[in-house]
Amino acid sequence: MKTMMKMFDAISPLDYRYYGGDQRIFEKLSPYVSEAANIRYQLKVEAAIVKALAKEKICSESVAKEIQHACETVTPEEIHEEEERIQHNIRALVNCVARKVSDKARPYVHLFATSADIMDTATALRLKELTRDVLLPDLIELELQLINMARENAETIQIGRTHGKHAEPITFGFALALYVDRLGNRIQHIAAAGSNLRGQFSGAVGAYNALALVFPKDPAGFEQVVLRELGLKPSDGGISTQIVEPEYVTDLVYTSISCFSVLANLADDIRHLHRTEIGEVQERYEEENVGSSTMPHKINPKYFENVKSLWKAIMPRMITVFMDQISEHQRDLTNSASSRFVPEVFAALVYAANRLKDSLGRIQIDRQRMLENLSMSKGSIIAEPLYILLALNGVPDAYAYTRKLVARSSSSRRPLNEIIWEDERAAPILRGLQEKQRKIFQDPSLYIGAAPQRTHVVCDYWEPIVDTLKTQLREHLY
Repeated sequence: MKTMMKMFDAISPLDYRYYGGDQRIFEKLSPYVSEAANIRYQLKVEAAIVKALAKEKICSESVAKEIQHACETVTPEEIHEEEERIQHNIRALVNCVARKVSDKARPYVHLFATSADIMDTATALRLKELTRDVLLPDLIELELQLINMARENAETIQIGRTHGKHAEPITFGFALALYVDRLGNRIQHIAAAGSNLRGQFSGAVGAYNALALVFPKDPAGFEQVVLRELGLKPSDGGISTQIVEPEYVTDLVYTSISCFSVLANLADDIRHLHRTEIGEVQERYEEENVGSSTMPHKINPKYFENVKSLWKAIMPRMITVFMDQISEHQRDLTNSASSRFVPEVFAALVYAANRLKDSLGRIQIDRQRMLENLSMSKGSIIAEPLYILLALNGVPDAYAYTRKLVARSSSSRRPLNEIIWEDERAAPILRGLQEKQRKIFQDPSLYIGAAPQRTHVVCDYWEPIVDTLKTQLREHLY
């Protein structure tokens, strides 16, 4: 008797630590990404074929129902055992179905089909439903969470940073609104790519050779009947070799990995805000949580780090997916093993989205620390508004002159916003400014531009879009 692999015998961390180590995530994803799920979707395609045969009067309704029932009752374990015996996965599936039906029904099992018709169509169907039922809903929940956080912090003053250095003031909500926009865009692209996945039923070399024996005038018409049973379409031109044109799956994987990059970037930004010398946010942890095996005081932003780390493992797989676009002539098996890893991309992305959503829900925002960090640079960040206002008031070398004032501030170790009022060239201009403009030099936190306004504009734009998509997904209108 064979020894079955247990969770901690697995090689992939996705199985024993992430996807497989989180019951909530496992239960959501397993119906779509597991090998058992792969087989169940292949059986759905076989059932759709026989339903189409009955519609076209090639077989009787009773035969179709008999085969459909067999497709619903055959198990992945049976198929795996048969594959071990004959060394062909789809023929093993067909054999197991055929054993469960009468002699009258058996000729119609897998009739007109080739292996890729079953595998590629099943892949399209399960990735489409995975996108609809799990991936998009989870990303939408994260997007709505970010929208709420951005709105709540639309006027929370924060120093903006470029190149890791203090730049000009923004708001924390504005920083989050960037990710609202980026994630919203990726959600739309994932929705488009997921709904655009295609199937096929065109035979051994894609030329409908077998179907033309029965449907000489329009063999491709039967393909459409089969695919309609599954809610799929053929390729735009209705042509293939033996496999579905790979670009449809490539597009979905690309948009998903691109989305993963957005999540990794957000996680990395939040992780840096945890740094001791910045300390603008802090994730709440349970009392028993440990941050170090030797330092009892350590609490680490490990969940945000985890998202970026997973992205580093998954992102390079896009290269393999691009490589899988190439197949010699009708088909070759050099893509057979590599393409089996594609579901891991979606498992990791769903896991990361859920981890990020949970962690963002636990962070505490230290608004006072944000103001303190900004105040560290209050004597220099007024350089930009100073240069702009000098230029607008006719100073031809305003930028260069402001740099001289900054250098004077640095050498004298006096704040820039003190020196400018003593400068014989700048001071008269500054005294003639509008009160609102002058106040910026006294309180640089006022120099936030349109950050609050743009935060709300971005959130107002995306919220109805994702709410509508959420409804469409729930009602299976997607």
